[in-house]
Amino acid sequence: MGNRLAIVWALLVLAVGVHQIRFWRSARLETDILALLPEDEQAPEVGAATRKLADESGRQLVLLVGAPDWESAQRAAEAATEVLSKAGAPLEPARVDATALDAAVEFYRPYRDRLLTPAQRAWLARATSEELGGTALMKLYQPAGPRLTNWSDDPLGLWPDWWAARAAENEARPRDGRLWLSGEGREWVLLTWQSQVSAFALGDDAKVTAAVERARAAVGAIPGGRLVAAGVPLYAEAAASQASREISTIGLGSLVAVLLLVWLTFRSLRPIVLVGVSLMIGCAVALSVTALLFDRVHLLTLVFGASLVGVAEDYGFHYFAARQGKPAAERGRVMRFLLPGMLLALLTSVLAYLALGLTPFPGLRQMAVFAAAGLVGAFLTVLCWFPTFDLGDLPVTAFAERVSASLSRWPRITSEKRWWPAMAGLLVVSAGGLWRLETRDDIRQLQGAPANLLEDQRELGRLLGLPSPAQLFLVEGEDEEQVLQREVSLKQRLDALVADGVLTGYRAVSDWLPPAAQQRADAELSARAEQQAVAAVAAATGEEPSRARFVNDILTPARFLSSPAAPAIRQQWLGPLGKNQYSVLMLRGIAGPSVLSRLAEAARGLEGVRWVDKTEEISRLLGRYRRIMGGLIVAGYLAVLVTLVARFKREAWRAWVPSVLGTLLTLAFFGWTGEPLQLFTVLGLLLLLGMGVDYGIFLLEHPGDGSAWLAVALAGVSTLLSFGLLGLSATPALRTFGLAMLVGEVTIWILTPCFRMPPGKDIT
Repeated sequence: MGNRLAIVWALLVLAVGVHQIRFWRSARLETDILALLPEDEQAPEVGAATRKLADESGRQLVLLVGAPDWESAQRAAEAATEVLSKAGAPLEPARVDATALDAAVEFYRPYRDRLLTPAQRAWLARATSEELGGTALMKLYQPAGPRLTNWSDDPLGLWPDWWAARAAENEARPRDGRLWLSGEGREWVLLTWQSQVSAFALGDDAKVTAAVERARAAVGAIPGGRLVAAGVPLYAEAAASQASREISTIGLGSLVAVLLLVWLTFRSLRPIVLVGVSLMIGCAVALSVTALLFDRVHLLTLVFGASLVGVAEDYGFHYFAARQGKPAAERGRVMRFLLPGMLLALLTSVLAYLALGLTPFPGLRQMAVFAAAGLVGAFLTVLCWFPTFDLGDLPVTAFAERVSASLSRWPRITSEKRWWPAMAGLLVVSAGGLWRLETRDDIRQLQGAPANLLEDQRELGRLLGLPSPAQLFLVEGEDEEQVLQREVSLKQRLDALVADGVLTGYRAVSDWLPPAAQQRADAELSARAEQQAVAAVAAATGEEPSRARFVNDILTPARFLSSPAAPAIRQQWLGPLGKNQYSVLMLRGIAGPSVLSRLAEAARGLEGVRWVDKTEEISRLLGRYRRIMGGLIVAGYLAVLVTLVARFKREAWRAWVPSVLGTLLTLAFFGWTGEPLQLFTVLGLLLLLGMGVDYGIFLLEHPGDGSAWLAVALAGVSTLLSFGLLGLSATPALRTFGLAMLVGEVTIWILTPCFRMPPGKDIT
């Protein structure tokens, strides 16, 4: 029977190996921290809007090259361009269509009469015939120069101001064949490059980042030169490099530590090889199952999975600890003897991990599947292969004897009065820490991007006046016309906030595509004003100029979206989502967090207009699921207690209480140290439930058995090493998770033998 199981498992492992080869040849790895977080299930259109905005810039790399004067800035831009062109990175200059502006002007020309800014609309409504005529005469006798239209096509010179308003959405202006802006004591050249591959396909070799740094050095060689760079490719490479380092540190560090423990305990190559094989197969199974169930594997899943090494080796430890000192012929009996406890431990751990799958967090579902599949893979390797390949003798070592014998010297907590002060002190410490415990669910605490990237992003946004992708208005309507009309209503309120300095401006689709009703009204307004102006000019000059004719058709969304002008604003037109149409109005130059409430107030009472503060929404979502998972922990402890009672009857509390105390003391530790309670802290506590109970299960299954304590001791130390290293992660989410696991595991590991059964007592 054993040989057949070994063969079947070998075939499955072979299939996993084949899948691993295919996976790493075409690996699709996710790097965005926000992919760990849930969609707002009550507003899927918000997720669609933010995804579309992100997709538009997914490959883009934006650089500002500055110097104290324009000539030096041009030289610096040439130096940066030369370095990036020769860098060997998957970059290419963004294609700039030199004729795009001319094509957009020609597209709009037939509709010029219905394209007015709010200021123009207000002036035309109140201007007298004398004012209109004077303006028209001034425009007529202006010195000849470049013009968008003939005088007869635009006698009041309205159109240049409309284009100037569109250009104000971006601070960069054409100059000597480049895009230029001035700010913060420098003249700047705007360079736009793009990755030839998806940002999520960039590896951990950081070629794009290296190329940018070489360009930065070349620019720095010019006196006063400075380069500022931002873009998703840089963040993706930083995440990939960080994850690669952490996988090596956590995974390899844990593996080396585990194998060293195995050598110290058993002084045999066979346990090292077999435990190492069980760990590698467990991780391979975990990755294959995750890749088959999910479209893209998140890098943080791999980093989190690296800590699996600290848990999956428990089964091998228990086998070899029980196998020590027994002849090889008894290895099957040893496995059968251990199987009930190992199965119960596997069940509680897998259930704890899979509880993560109850959350709507895509990344956490991946982590749950990865960990649960990895544990099952490691367990099946131990069950199917260890009795088959463990053929030699395994003598008891001096190190193993000392550890096994230490159980008898471990203090045992009883109901005697001498333990009462210690228990009272423990309660006081716990209560004090819990009283000081604070919750903080701000998503910004989970940002793990390098500080230099964040600083460059802020500076570039400040110089270019870029709109914020985190705060925006989502506009909904039954049809396209209603969406545009609702945008106009919203802009009327925002104009007052711009005047108050709450923000510097906004970008709206209706600026480029006015609603039909407004087009008709503006066409009538401009026609009346321009006819008066032309008549005044005729009276003053004695000539008979005439106003140009314009089309009667309305500029429709379908016509606009297929035009050369559409790329400037297309990313903000979401189009149909379900039954309704949607657009996004983006904001520029928000004065600070203190004004967000005033912006939210601007949407109040406007039907179909929703204020979206993605940062605040995600933070609220984190808080909500932190509370849900907290309730799940309580329910989980009750469910585990019921399971333990079914197996251990009245002694079940001995395996259960250490985990409860470990959870309370971990929360107290966070309170005393000022570490805030976050969702990822709670998730760590949830896993403590499954893994911490394992120690008590094995000590109750084999009361007084030194080999069981040896296995528990080794498992505890290796788990501490794994999650201790996870606490060193540069990713805040993993760091707080690892810290919770580290403190909790230490506490549970120390307390569990204190609640072991007295000698001679039976679990029944």
